[in-house]
Amino acid sequence: MLNVNDIRDNKEEYIRLLKIKNFDASSVFEILIRKDNDRKLLQQKNDELLFKANKLAKEIGALYKEGKKLEADELKAKSLILKKKTKELHFKKESLEKEIYEKLKDIPNIPHSSVTNGETEKDNIIIKESGKIPILVNNALTHWELASKYNLIDFELGNKITGSGFPVYIDKGAKLQRSLISYFLDKNINAGYKEFIPPHLVNEDSAFGTGQLPDKDDQMYHVKLDNLYLIPTAEVPITNLFRNQIIDQNSLPIKCTSFTPCFRREAGSYGKDVRGLNRLHQFDKVEIVQLQTPEKSYQTLDEMVNHVSNILDELDLPYRIVKLCGGDLSFTSSLTYDFEVYSAAQKRWLEVSSVSNFENYQSNRLKLRYKDKNGKKYLCHTLNGSALALPRIFAAILENYQTEKGIIVPKVLQSYMDLTIIN
Repeated sequence: MLNVNDIRDNKEEYIRLLKIKNFDASSVFEILIRKDNDRKLLQQKNDELLFKANKLAKEIGALYKEGKKLEADELKAKSLILKKKTKELHFKKESLEKEIYEKLKDIPNIPHSSVTNGETEKDNIIIKESGKIPILVNNALTHWELASKYNLIDFELGNKITGSGFPVYIDKGAKLQRSLISYFLDKNINAGYKEFIPPHLVNEDSAFGTGQLPDKDDQMYHVKLDNLYLIPTAEVPITNLFRNQIIDQNSLPIKCTSFTPCFRREAGSYGKDVRGLNRLHQFDKVEIVQLQTPEKSYQTLDEMVNHVSNILDELDLPYRIVKLCGGDLSFTSSLTYDFEVYSAAQKRWLEVSSVSNFENYQSNRLKLRYKDKNGKKYLCHTLNGSALALPRIFAAILENYQTEKGIIVPKVLQSYMDLTIIN
């Protein structure tokens, strides 16, 4: 979340940058600054009245000591009037602060200066392509056909139990899924990330802290009776581990990883692009999260991008890295790189990771700060990325590694699977 002082100091620049996100901030900034001016005026008046009230209190005490009760009582009556006025001013100031807060929470994060204009994913910039697109056997099958042929996933059984978008992994399919999770976690842990197993439901404060609320309210599963939300990503509970904390600068960066199921309503998703594992309501994902100082956060972002690249290189999957344009950037992100793997049978690119820097947008909501060697407190920068989301990695492995004899298991997974081929 932005703060009013930054908006005041950088008004024109912020308006320009937010237009890249297709958000016109002109009028809302005017309202915010005006309301903040009114708040400051009320605070000033309140401080003046409190000063007078404190001065009167001392005079009243002195008069009582001198035995001048009548004069003291007269001043006491004036003091009560002052206290009533200060309460009224305080109430008005609190009401204004709530109005300012309601405005601020609906303003997206400021994009990084390098983010380009664009409306949709078609306007994103490809910054790297790696790996060779495989030449498949004749009559190559899609991953959902392969999953059925080798009894790896039962989509209909998931539909029976819950509904569409909730697949059931079976036997070697379940083992491949588990092997990918273990491999991703091991890679992250070896890179210095500490593993956490968080709750899979979060409260409203947690969902707000990382920016899912109010922006993604309609995309989250809400348990209304308890007012809890099923997590759309491990980013939410992991980042909230540090809510309302002040961290010593020497402890940064803090690096966390977690495997969780993720739940997304994906309202409005229909058609061929949602077949098989392409788009699910429940899916597994391994996440990485970092807390960093502002000076080092973009260096950290590059390191996280390189880390995800290394995993995909080891899986030997063709992939590309895409820098998101303003129109495709999320509500909370300042800069995001998407990773897409090539699905050879579908002949299309599938997103498998987003690696983002949120700068201090989340930490301002979370009250997440660090203290430098001089004891001064600053907001942390938060970053996160998928390392990796499993469904489309699973799909790409099935399609890209298929042969006439079966599906070859990628070398880095063979020790986890205790198999070289699925047939």
